[in-house]
Amino acid sequence: MEIMDFANNVYLKDGIWFAKSNREISYPEKGNMNCYEIEKDSFWFKHRNNCIIEAVKTYSVNEIFFDIGGGNGYVARGLEENNIKSVLVEPGLWGALNAKKRGLKNVICSTFEDAGIKPHSCRAIGLFDVVEHIKDDRQFLKSINSILHDNGFVYITVPAYMTLWSEADDSAGHYRRYTLKKICSILKESGFEIEYASYIFSILPISIFIFRTIPSLLRPKKKLRNFNKSKQEHSQNKGILSSILDNIWNKEISCIKQKKKIPFGGSCLVVAKKTVVSSNLT
Repeated sequence: MEIMDFANNVYLKDGIWFAKSNREISYPEKGNMNCYEIEKDSFWFKHRNNCIIEAVKTYSVNEIFFDIGGGNGYVARGLEENNIKSVLVEPGLWGALNAKKRGLKNVICSTFEDAGIKPHSCRAIGLFDVVEHIKDDRQFLKSINSILHDNGFVYITVPAYMTLWSEADDSAGHYRRYTLKKICSILKESGFEIEYASYIFSILPISIFIFRTIPSLLRPKKKLRNFNKSKQEHSQNKGILSSILDNIWNKEISCIKQKKKIPFGGSCLVVAKKTVVSSNLT
């Protein structure tokens, strides 16, 4: 696989592909470094990865997977470990460096627009907790559609329910949270048909509301969220509670394998296929 077959505005330096220029993104400067410290011990990142991998195995197991806005390469590394070739496209320098440290060979430090990803060149694209950072999500998804091959797939996770908004969303640079109906509607407007859509993290909405949303409503907004608090939230202690949670996560994975829908959760997971418009000229 040659990166230049897919992107025409990048150059190689020290094992990472760089765009000649990069636009501003709505993501904290230290976001990737903070996530890098959290990911390895996080039940949240681990379960999200497992959900993503099962979805990709169902629809795009033999395709080169473009993880756009993929941060430190946690998802891309998981895909590679499951024999799914991946390309990480991440505009943050620290994210790209961390991904290289994780052993990823195909890393592009850029937005997909600035990298010059070629139209109709990608058959599988992942946007994992990316779309909520984009001000104009519809136009962004239309742009994603343009670089997908006919019948190519896009895989998306986004945070669920505006009622769960908290200072964590402000600190992360989110513009919004979604319902499953809303993100599916936007995808359809952007030229996709929905193959699979479900909530994940079924038990998290109540805890998010109690421990994030309510405290955020009761105190003045803060620009930066305490890193240690985030790290504590992502850790999963051993014992009976851990076993219960693992059982719940395993049931969610089973639902995804069987293409069953989970009715509620802290995040949305959607698999959508590019709609091919046929011209029937007579």
